[in-house]
Amino acid sequence: MSNSNYKYVNYLWDDAKAASLDPVGRLVYRSNLLGSDQRITNTGGGNTSSKILEKDPLTGQQVEVLWVKGSGGDLRTSTRENFSSLYQQKLLDLQKLYAARPDKGLKSPAEDDMVGMYTHATFNLNPRASSIDTPLHSFLPGKHVDHMHPNAIIAIAASANREKLTQEIFGGDMAYVPWMRPGFELGLAMQEIAKKNPKVRAIMMGQHGFISWADDDKQCYTDTLNFIERAAAYIEKKYAEKGGDAAAFGGAKYQTLPEEARNALFAAILPWLRGQVSKEKRFIGTVQSDEKILRFVNSKDAPRLAELGTSCPDHFLRTKIKPLYVDWNPQAEDLATLKSKLAAGLEQYRKDYAAYYEKCKHANSPAMRDPNPTVVLIPGLGMIAWGKDKSESRVTAEFYNCAVEVMRGAEAIDQYVALPQQEAFDIEYWLLEEAKLKRMPAEKELARQVIVVIGAGSGIGKETAHRLVKEGAHIVCVDLNADAANATAKEITDKYGLGIGVAGTGLSNCGPSLGLSANITDRASIRKMLDQVALAYGGFDSICVTAGIFVPSDTTGHIPDDKWALTFNINVTGSYLVGDEAAKTWREQGLRGNLVLTTSANAVVAKKGSLAYDTSKAAANHLVRELAIELAPLVRVNGVAPATVVQGSAMFPRDRVIGSLAKYNIPYTNDEATESLVKKLAQFYADRTLTKAPITPADQAEAYFLLVTNRLSKTTGQIITVDGGLHEAFLR
Repeated sequence: MSNSNYKYVNYLWDDAKAASLDPVGRLVYRSNLLGSDQRITNTGGGNTSSKILEKDPLTGQQVEVLWVKGSGGDLRTSTRENFSSLYQQKLLDLQKLYAARPDKGLKSPAEDDMVGMYTHATFNLNPRASSIDTPLHSFLPGKHVDHMHPNAIIAIAASANREKLTQEIFGGDMAYVPWMRPGFELGLAMQEIAKKNPKVRAIMMGQHGFISWADDDKQCYTDTLNFIERAAAYIEKKYAEKGGDAAAFGGAKYQTLPEEARNALFAAILPWLRGQVSKEKRFIGTVQSDEKILRFVNSKDAPRLAELGTSCPDHFLRTKIKPLYVDWNPQAEDLATLKSKLAAGLEQYRKDYAAYYEKCKHANSPAMRDPNPTVVLIPGLGMIAWGKDKSESRVTAEFYNCAVEVMRGAEAIDQYVALPQQEAFDIEYWLLEEAKLKRMPAEKELARQVIVVIGAGSGIGKETAHRLVKEGAHIVCVDLNADAANATAKEITDKYGLGIGVAGTGLSNCGPSLGLSANITDRASIRKMLDQVALAYGGFDSICVTAGIFVPSDTTGHIPDDKWALTFNINVTGSYLVGDEAAKTWREQGLRGNLVLTTSANAVVAKKGSLAYDTSKAAANHLVRELAIELAPLVRVNGVAPATVVQGSAMFPRDRVIGSLAKYNIPYTNDEATESLVKKLAQFYADRTLTKAPITPADQAEAYFLLVTNRLSKTTGQIITVDGGLHEAFLR
């Protein structure tokens, strides 16, 4: 098949590129190509391998080494470090060890024990943990093996007549193996199939995916694409014959709301919903409202199919046994009704999940996990997915997108069948999965938090944004200057990555940071920004207001009325408006939060030349106390009072620095570099303090960090001074 003949997958192989790589590099290359197309495999799903001859560092002899994508990796983003390497012969020898076990068998202690034996086969001390799928790759005859989770293939694998359909579509090229939990027994079953059917080049894995192999890596890649292409072409032909999109999932029952109305409803309901699903641990949301998901949630069959749950184990590990479908009529019912139906749906979902756990648990099963749904489906609106961070919630959304495509395909060619509950439970609560979860590093201090930093385009705000994200927070960078806000958000994203998730509509298609514009003197602008935060992440936890303005007196020593008003609008009223609007969201969420305002050491020091600024900051000091009372006990409100921060501050452009140097008779030259001028002024201010050290934005950021953590959980209505020790500014 030529490159141009592929309709349902992307053929991306470049012979010249492949020729420039070593064998392991070619494996990584093949893996990245396969992982880059969501129609081939889902994020984090599937694995690839190559059996490569290498020099044994112990013997100097050539040995066959199985390089296979390790546990927890993602094909699209994998590098060499994401692959484990094992002696192929040692893996084969494990079969003898396993055969001697009297307690062997599917889901047996012996089978689970084999996973621990893979480390004994490690080649060259490679630290990457091996995948549970390692036997599948080792025991099949091909030098190169691809195990993928394509929607089109899973649609066949999740059909009632899946074995018959496999034969009909692929003939003798693909064999069939019924659902088996991944592991040693499945590897042995595949090995037997390959031995008995030497012409078979792939195996359909019931309700899971497929695996294919070849002795040439390019051939393996091409075969994988060809199998998926054949499956997709068959499905789409049957789909069209049944009426296509118009008849999908039984046809439409409800109509999609206009985008503006959808966004307004999402913004209104998301913080409340986040509060409901975050009663045990906080979750980050992702909104999906594209045409495909809307076609499903609006359909007549959506309630039936949603209730069945998902098929592929990769899917339900994130999406849980089933989503929460809310039968709300977008054409006839309002927000209050939606909220009521969601509340009832959540209560029933938790009961259903507890019943599923009790029905399926074993004597040694881990304790029941969070019973809240991770996927919520609403007609007219779309889907909301939840995860511990933005990347995970986007992966969850992606996986249910895949599940929808699987159901579409299965219903087009046959009837969709979900994985039996017991089998699903035995994956979800597998002791090996539990052990993997326990090995994961502890979450960072601000994990699962969404923090809005206002004034993040420069100075203290920018430094604070970087300080908080380092501790695991999701950061919304807000500034009057949209370009500056986006620049800070980009710095964060470039440093920490977007994550592996690829789903999300509009603003919700973001990573750990997002840049937004807002004018804090305009209530409507603030509301719009907070609603955008809800659409992006589901809500927020804390707000740090670092935006401020300093307007010097005019040449006569007075401050004009308009400058006085502007100073108070930004430094006082703006903070009040932010707190007042944010309070509406905090109350909807019902989750404890923090508001941190910026005041100043100047608030308690009267001096010439900064009348408006000093007075406004004194008012801000008291605003902290008033808001602390107003928002208690849900929200703690505190302030940070910096002294003069010159370095990195937008309040100190070159002309103001020069004016201050002249004011204090500090020597300088007009052609002197700005950096040098700033350093001189900063040192002058430092020399006035008890600590004799310049105050930097990083010093301030540390105070904001402290106040949004639980380290000072019993502190509210207080001001933390970060001024180097200005005794004139000691709080009275």
